[in-house]
Amino acid sequence: MVKLTGKRTGDLLLLANGLVLIVLLNVLASQYFFRVDLTEEKRFSIKDQTKEMLRNLDDNVFVEVYLEGDLNAGFRRMQKSIRETLEEFRIYSHNKVQFVFIDPSTAMSQKARNEYMQELMQKGVVPTNVVDDKDGQVSEKIIFPGVVISYGGFETGVNLLKGNSASTPDEKINQSIEGIEYQLANAIYKMVNNDRKRIGLITGHGELDSLEIASFNSALLELYSVVKVDLKNKKSLDRYDALIIAKPVHAYSESDKYKLDQYIMNGGKVLFLLDKLEASMDSASQEGYFAFPYNINLDDQLFRYGIRLNMDLVQDALTGKYPVVTGEVDGKPKLQLMDWPFFPLINRYADHPVTRNLDAVVTRFISTVDTVKATGIKKTPLLFTSQYSRKIAAPVAVNINDVRKNLKKEDFSLSYLPVGYLLEGGFTSLYKNRFLPADADQRSYKDQGVSTKLIVIADGDLARNDVNPRNNQPQQLGYDPFARYTFANEELLMNAVNYLVNEDGLIAARNKEIKIRPLDKEKVRTERVKWQLINLCLPLFVLLIYGVTRSVVRKQKYSKF
Repeated sequence: MVKLTGKRTGDLLLLANGLVLIVLLNVLASQYFFRVDLTEEKRFSIKDQTKEMLRNLDDNVFVEVYLEGDLNAGFRRMQKSIRETLEEFRIYSHNKVQFVFIDPSTAMSQKARNEYMQELMQKGVVPTNVVDDKDGQVSEKIIFPGVVISYGGFETGVNLLKGNSASTPDEKINQSIEGIEYQLANAIYKMVNNDRKRIGLITGHGELDSLEIASFNSALLELYSVVKVDLKNKKSLDRYDALIIAKPVHAYSESDKYKLDQYIMNGGKVLFLLDKLEASMDSASQEGYFAFPYNINLDDQLFRYGIRLNMDLVQDALTGKYPVVTGEVDGKPKLQLMDWPFFPLINRYADHPVTRNLDAVVTRFISTVDTVKATGIKKTPLLFTSQYSRKIAAPVAVNINDVRKNLKKEDFSLSYLPVGYLLEGGFTSLYKNRFLPADADQRSYKDQGVSTKLIVIADGDLARNDVNPRNNQPQQLGYDPFARYTFANEELLMNAVNYLVNEDGLIAARNKEIKIRPLDKEKVRTERVKWQLINLCLPLFVLLIYGVTRSVVRKQKYSKF
């Protein structure tokens, strides 16, 4: 007869109950999936918008990651973050996202390696040269911090090494890690998105057109349907999710302004890229040239919305360069790249999804922007000049020969001048308490708008790409052929459009923050041996104390019998 009160029976029942509980927990866990991120900044979590996109994938997504091989500590940390992010993608996509890590340097021969790397660059994965100095030994290695994503027979390359070039290498890698989710999710979204929103490019007032805006237009077409819009057309603007006004040079009529105003009153979003003064490099070569204000007739409308473009031009000590003839060599003109203060490099931004972790942006003849009172409007400055700036009121003398003058820092006494703003809220109509244009439909008129967003940047050339004079082909937006560097103009404008069209979409992933907690390198060097001895000896010492204490306790306990 079995005694239910016996110790052995009790242990068996406890074990059986434990096994049943484990099985029940596993059944419940399979029905109710959840993950818990206990880190302070939620570094292992992905945004709800990303999860939703991954759950709705119709086909498998294959990701080839080329950050593999012998890497330094910083890139190993980046590699680990890529792996962790893709693992999250795999889980939330129900195994539709598959990935593999590949080392491009493992090809059989040098020729094969070169061909393979050339193929990666053609796909858009740009290599970077890493120089390491470890214990006095300098080594160089070319790595590819990027991926190639394949879906439905198409593939695209994505560079994951982003961030501000003015930051330290560790900070730039940390900024890149913060952007991994957005870069991967956005690339997948471009390939799977079928519901393309409509973007209207306003024309008819001398705006950028054709080759001048080809690069930006091409980037927009990857995500949106882009249509040229003439405000003189009687068709409604409500069909467009956002409008872009890029460097108009002719005046807007009251009829055009009214259509734009009512589009905004009905919740339309607009990206304004406006030049306040007429200035160009063609004019800068002329003696005695002065930049005067454009008459585009939008000042009163922007003023009503809470913003004012000032009649000035910014000069900055942090600036782009321009080739200037400084003499002759063997009868040929000698060109030298010199700082051109009218081309400020914008490298200071608001902590906002549009500008977070953005590299420098090159501008041309940019003006300052002020805000004015507008009830219910939230105004966020997005772009600032450097701490060594100045503004020159119109008319402004613009002469390329001025680059030969020695610029003094004391001449640049102003700091962090705002040159771009985000406006959010319900705007008041320009035509409130005013006569409407003769052709306006008074029945549909609204004097107070619903909540919407506008972005105003005082540089129309921000969206203008250069054209290669040899083949007459447009170059990438932001590419400086003299410095051979691509600035972040395209990324800034695409972020702006993405935010205007859908601020709660994937752009929210750009808010991800991962705090960097670097060790004190000098302290590590001087105290290295001490901490090695502590880590080696302290556990052994604790174990020894525990053994001696246990032995003494047992001896005292059993010596009583």
